[in-house]
Amino acid sequence: MWILFAFGSAIFAGVTAILAKIGIKNTDSNVATAIRTVVILIFSWLMVFIVGSQDTISTISSNTLIFLILSGCATGASWLCYFKALQLGDVNKVTPIDKSSTILTMLLALIILGEPVTIPKFIGMIGIGIGTYLMITKKKVEGQKARDKKWFIYAVFSAIFASLTSILGKIGIEGVESNLGTAIRTIVVLVMAWIVVFVARKQDQLKKIDRKSWIFICLSGVTTGLSWLCYYRALQDGQASIVVPIDKLSIAITVAFSYLFLKEKLTKKSLAGLILIVAGTFSLLI
Repeated sequence: MWILFAFGSAIFAGVTAILAKIGIKNTDSNVATAIRTVVILIFSWLMVFIVGSQDTISTISSNTLIFLILSGCATGASWLCYFKALQLGDVNKVTPIDKSSTILTMLLALIILGEPVTIPKFIGMIGIGIGTYLMITKKKVEGQKARDKKWFIYAVFSAIFASLTSILGKIGIEGVESNLGTAIRTIVVLVMAWIVVFVARKQDQLKKIDRKSWIFICLSGVTTGLSWLCYYRALQDGQASIVVPIDKLSIAITVAFSYLFLKEKLTKKSLAGLILIVAGTFSLLI
């Protein structure tokens, strides 16, 4: 069942990137992130009360709580970087870099969590790495300004924090029901996101957000919530070195939708990279 939850996470995560890209087109990325987190928080706690896990809050150990908080902080940092990168760059360029966190996560899972190393896993990591490189490399455009390349830096930091999120989250949810763990982490992300908004003095931009942006930002929050619930349910029962790569298959969904709805072109080299990433991911299931 945890494999099905992992695939569910990938589907919702893939849709999230497109909805968020549309939502932040005319909106500051930090403000949009903060708004999305409110939606996710409501959704997460609703699920907690539906499954009845709120009664287990008092049983959470201090060690579990610490790792959930740390995971939430890493998630917040990853989000802020990711959506800033999305605002500055193309979805089909930003997403592969963000998803390259798969490799780092797998390495950390092998080292820290002691998960087994197999030949299919090793081959899968190589395929994902080469595929990511093919998808993000492109010819330099003459006269391109340096600031236009900032999306790459934000995307890289997004990947680093995302990998830390998975490992810390895996450790944190071992002693708590997955929905409750997700809800607790979301509180941390919410606080972090709004602190960034107020420190940057961007709260006044809430009044400037148009109706279309509100709708897509909120929808991206709902799909993120669904992705999280599936992801941490899978992570609680399965191996992080397999769950994380499956979740990253969302890149295929994101690229497909970016081509259909955002009209972003996919070169032959990028297509080859995408195929390698998908093939590498499926090799992990062998």
